[in-house]
Amino acid sequence: MKTLENCYELNFSKINFMERKIRITHPKTIITGASKTGKSYLIYDFLSNFKTKDYIYIDFKDSRNDIEEVSNNLDVFLRQNEIKVLVLENFSFEFNLPYCDNIIISTNIPKVLRGFKNVTVSALDFEEYLLQDIRHQNITQSFNNFFKYGNLPEVINIDEHKKVQRLQEIIKLQALNDTQFEILKLLFENIDEKKSLYQLFTTLKSKIKISKDKFYETCKILENNKTIYFLQKYNQEKATKKIYSYNHSFLNAISHNKKFKNEFANMIFLELVDKYKEIYYLDNIDFYIKSKKLAIVGIPFFNTFLVKATLKKIYKIMEEHEIKELNIITVSNDEKINHPNLRINVIPFYEWALS
Repeated sequence: MKTLENCYELNFSKINFMERKIRITHPKTIITGASKTGKSYLIYDFLSNFKTKDYIYIDFKDSRNDIEEVSNNLDVFLRQNEIKVLVLENFSFEFNLPYCDNIIISTNIPKVLRGFKNVTVSALDFEEYLLQDIRHQNITQSFNNFFKYGNLPEVINIDEHKKVQRLQEIIKLQALNDTQFEILKLLFENIDEKKSLYQLFTTLKSKIKISKDKFYETCKILENNKTIYFLQKYNQEKATKKIYSYNHSFLNAISHNKKFKNEFANMIFLELVDKYKEIYYLDNIDFYIKSKKLAIVGIPFFNTFLVKATLKKIYKIMEEHEIKELNIITVSNDEKINHPNLRINVIPFYEWALS
C-alpha cells in the first residue's frame, strides 16, 4: 500500500494560508471551481484544524499515485489508522466513497451527493486581492495590477516580468489537448461580446478540425466548472448570450489586441457573480439586477458631455423595466448626476467593489 502510506505522510501544517471570504464549514464537502482559484489552499486551511496523523490527502492528478491501489485498500487503511479526515483532490468519482467522519473532495465534475455540501471557489474579488497584495502601498497601484494581471491568488506575488507567462501556462494547464486550448483561447478572446455558440464554432472550424458536438460539449464543461459564464439577456432566453471569463486578464495574456472596455466589464461582472443569483444584460445596460431594480454600466473614462446620448438610451431602458438605480463604474471618475426619477451614481471601480 505504498501510495496510501506516502499520502498519509503528507504534512500541510507549515503552509501559509491567506484569509478568504469562503471556508470549508461542513464535514462532508465537494469543492468545484476553475483552475488555480485556490481550491487546494482552502483544503489546507481546513486540515490545519487537525493533527497530521488524523488525515490523509490523496491527489488523483499525482502520477505517482496508484488509483487501483487506493480503490482496493482505502476503506481498510482508514479504519486501521483511525483517520478522521479523507481528502480526495481532483477526484472523478472512479469508486464508491468509504466511510469517514470528514470527507473533502475537489473535482472538476460538479456532483450532488446526499449529506455533502457543495462549494464553488471563485478567484479573488478585489477586496480579497487587497488583503493579499503586500507589495503595493496604495489602492491605485493595486487596482492597476489587479486589472492588468487578474485575480488568481498565485499570480499576485510573482515577479512582474513573469506574470503574463504564468497566465499563459495556467491556460495551457487546464486544456487537456490542443483542441481544448484553442476553444479556451477563442472564448477568452470574446469576453463581453454577444456571440452564439454557433458563431464561435464557425470561427474555430475555419482554423482547426473540430466537430460541432465536441465544441458544444467542451463549452458546457467549461460553463459547469465556472471557467466560462454565459450571461442571458433579460426575458429573452433565445437571445445571444454574452461571454465572460473567471479571470478577466486572460485576454491580455493571449492577445496583443487591446479590448480595455471588455476586460473592464468582465472585471465588474466577477464582482457581481457571487453576490447575486440572477444577473442579466439589457440593451445599453451591461448588468441588470432585477431583485434590486439596479442597472450597472461600465464606462472606464466617464465624461458627462461625451456620453450624453448614451445616458439617454440607458434612461429609456431603465424606465421601461422600472429600474430605480444606475451605477456607472469608472476607472477613477466620481460624481453625482441629478435625475428627477432615478438614482445615478458615478463611482470608481475600487470604491464600488469595496462598498
